[in-house]
Amino acid sequence: MPPNTTATTGDTATTGATSVKSGRKKGRKARLVVLVLVLALIGGVAYGAYWSISTVRASFPQTTGSIKLDGLSGPVDVKRDGYGIPQIYASSDEDLFMAQGYVQAQDRFYEMDVRRHMTSGRLSEMFGKSQVTNDEFLRTLGWDRVAQQEYDHKLSPATKKYLQAYAKGVNAYLRGKDGKDISLEYAALGFSNDYKPGEWTPVDSVSWLKAMAWDLRGNMQDEIDRALMTSRLGPQQIQDLYPAYPYGRHKPIVQEGQYSELTRAFQQGDGTGSAQGTGSGTAGGTGTTAGGTGTAQGTAGGTGSGTGSSQGTTGATGSSASAGTGSGLTSQLGGLYKVLDGLPAAVGVNGQGIGSNSWVVGGKYTITGKPLLANDPHLSASLPSVWYQMGLHCRTVSSKCQYDVTGYTFAGMPGVIIGHNGKIAWGMTNSGVDVTDLYLEKVSANGYLYDGKVRPFKTREETIGVAGGQSKTIVVRQTQDGMPLLSDRDDELVQVGRKASVDTSAPDRGDGYGIALRWTALDPGTSMDAVFALDKAGDWNDFRAAAAQFDVPSQNLIYADTDNHIGYTLPGKIPTRSAKDAGALPVPGWESKYRWTGFIKPDELPYEYDPKRGYIVTANQAVVDPGKYPYTLTTDWGYGARSQRITDLIESKIGDGGKISTDDMRQMQLDNSSEIAKLLVPKLLKINLNDPKVRQAQKLLEGWDYTQDADSGAAAYFNAVWRNVLKLAFGNKLPKEVRVKGQCLWVDKIDSTGPVDDDTKVRECGQRDADQAQPDGGDRWFEVVRTLMDKPDSDWWKAPRSGTRPAANNRDQLFARAMIDARWELTAKLGKDIDTWSWGRLHRLFLKNQTLGTEGPKVLQYVLNRGPWKLSGGEATVNASGWNAAGGYNVVWVPSMRMVANLADLDKSKWINLSGASGHAFSAHYTDQTGKWAKGELLPWSFTAKAVDKSTSDTLVLEP
Repeated sequence: MPPNTTATTGDTATTGATSVKSGRKKGRKARLVVLVLVLALIGGVAYGAYWSISTVRASFPQTTGSIKLDGLSGPVDVKRDGYGIPQIYASSDEDLFMAQGYVQAQDRFYEMDVRRHMTSGRLSEMFGKSQVTNDEFLRTLGWDRVAQQEYDHKLSPATKKYLQAYAKGVNAYLRGKDGKDISLEYAALGFSNDYKPGEWTPVDSVSWLKAMAWDLRGNMQDEIDRALMTSRLGPQQIQDLYPAYPYGRHKPIVQEGQYSELTRAFQQGDGTGSAQGTGSGTAGGTGTTAGGTGTAQGTAGGTGSGTGSSQGTTGATGSSASAGTGSGLTSQLGGLYKVLDGLPAAVGVNGQGIGSNSWVVGGKYTITGKPLLANDPHLSASLPSVWYQMGLHCRTVSSKCQYDVTGYTFAGMPGVIIGHNGKIAWGMTNSGVDVTDLYLEKVSANGYLYDGKVRPFKTREETIGVAGGQSKTIVVRQTQDGMPLLSDRDDELVQVGRKASVDTSAPDRGDGYGIALRWTALDPGTSMDAVFALDKAGDWNDFRAAAAQFDVPSQNLIYADTDNHIGYTLPGKIPTRSAKDAGALPVPGWESKYRWTGFIKPDELPYEYDPKRGYIVTANQAVVDPGKYPYTLTTDWGYGARSQRITDLIESKIGDGGKISTDDMRQMQLDNSSEIAKLLVPKLLKINLNDPKVRQAQKLLEGWDYTQDADSGAAAYFNAVWRNVLKLAFGNKLPKEVRVKGQCLWVDKIDSTGPVDDDTKVRECGQRDADQAQPDGGDRWFEVVRTLMDKPDSDWWKAPRSGTRPAANNRDQLFARAMIDARWELTAKLGKDIDTWSWGRLHRLFLKNQTLGTEGPKVLQYVLNRGPWKLSGGEATVNASGWNAAGGYNVVWVPSMRMVANLADLDKSKWINLSGASGHAFSAHYTDQTGKWAKGELLPWSFTAKAVDKSTSDTLVLEP
């Protein structure tokens, strides 16, 4: 955007969780906007009605008649169904994608504009000085710079042509329009500044892939959390909190696949430990992983704090514990988390347990005789939804016009990300592979230390424009291999490592160590090429070739085709590391052995094609058993609760010769069964309780089928018990850096050497937002508790007396205490009468506009936001309406869409979106799908021309 479009004043607005505060004068103007909007809504005065018509309705898209667009080579039809979902018909590729840009801008341009300001680190230009910290961090990462490099040097000529056509369409929509003609939000901003959106560029589209890659970046959060925990927990305790993946119970994705000649040679040999670089543990997959992680982290711990040697032998996550780099590193990572936590919610929630479901069932086991494919990605709840549904159709598929595809894409990006064409369907879930590493750097005035020599940083200046304020210039420093120094972006990080305990081989800390980030998405890539290649793939070979270009974010891709084949492939730019201790914790940047050595070749990545079992399930579980694959993909998988439940549901259906229907796939997506309830409820029912009112609540669990329906009182009580078990056993023992902000406890005093032995207590308050804190209650915590169930006298089960609540000295006493605390917590929240309790009253979804609707004036929030909806489902269930047990019961991530593709008759496929097609707050299509989504319903998904015509409500013709 050119400088002259920069806003000159601020407004009361937010992006993500950070509010933009304005002065009194601007506050009065914002309140005037709100007042006028309210008057318009109730029709109270003539001016209010006029403002409503001229501003609210003026930005609605034209969906009938015709519009002339310069640049089209022929007419384009835009057919919308009753939900406003567009299907576009054109006769050339360029016309198709130009029309896509125009139509998405009609519905969602404000959202697109905010996203591009976020990805380019320019939010302050729209919302003022409170976004400067976010912008500094994002400028340091340089997403838009990498996107520009991709566009200039990596992407194919055809992809560039499509991106240019898309941008031309967006700009055709913007031409001649004022902000109020585009969106209600611009009208609100216009009362306090003169911000005007600039032209769209092809790089704006490419940059959004970086934001999604950030959301799905793998185990970076685990690296941070494990290191933070060392300030209060010992190696064995941290090992307890990061148990090994349960390969014996939860099957990996790839069970029958082939990887390469290299892999087969590995499988036939005896070098499991050495090939993996993960140590020598060989007690099945679990042993290997445990051995490896322990080794890895022991070394890292040694480097950071001198405690690594004792931890190298602790196994899977004793390693984690060993990360012990001391209070200096804790301070550094706390500062890093502080910055990450401030990023806009549109980038996503990174809690453990967030993920996605997808599975495909071959024709052998379906009613139709052809494959069925389901997908529901789990992302932060946002309004509008991150997804945009549409169809892109060439009237005649030819070399001039190659596409006939439908599905979900992002507003602001051409093509379709997930969906189907006439031959194949595909879905995605996050693979969780480790594509980020944090490096400790010894920084001096002349640069940073590397293999005994000081290397100069690469530097660049970035000037951040600020609405209503002075611009700010920052210097970004990068290592010679392109790693940005994140510690420059926060006051805490400047004090790197001042108190860190390091071994004698580490360089003198001086003023401290910096933290640099190595991340695959900071290298230019070809993911945009992959999108278009997927959209026109006609068979398995085309699909695999397209997937090979999808370098970031690394996703599990499932596949089905009309010729009755199913498959899975893992694409992505996945690093190899020579150091056994790299990847799980921050590692020494001053030693070259910790640098990446390369990337796994695409033909050596795991895949499956037509497995004998007849189905494939991906839900963020381990991709492969580590004993059967020569590379370490990560040691921080999701723990497989959802994937195994889906597998069990499929097996139960086909085990007796049954066949699966499209509606069966839908019902599986809605499965609310709680794995942790199955484990705990039998124990909870055996607990003797003295208080009759607590016993009354306990009786809710008798005969409960462990299903978390919105109207279930048992589900409400159980989840309250689970939350209190986690709080008593673990939450109150974690360091302040990972606990809920404002949650204060009296704890033992610690210094740089550890706990002080004089019984001194200090008051410590948590520092994390509620939806990011620990213990979050995800399936890692399921595994933690499962492992400790056979250790009833473990110290984890001990909790002190609190007021009139008894102390706990063992597992059953802690369970009793949790049941007491849960009873009275729900009494306060839901009332004394347990017959009125329900899970949905606790477990609610609020959809918030991600800028002016987050923390702005309450009435403006009322205008822009929607909800609540009372939801079924829960944490780590297939119907994954996630909540954070440390922070409360409200929904923080959701199945952002649901789809079931029917390869026997594509017109019988089904889909739904979280919100609606429109980003306009008063459009009929703002949230018209949400009620059905909440109930688990799916909409018809027309594909063929005949079906689309039958479902069309409005037709707009775009003419040259």
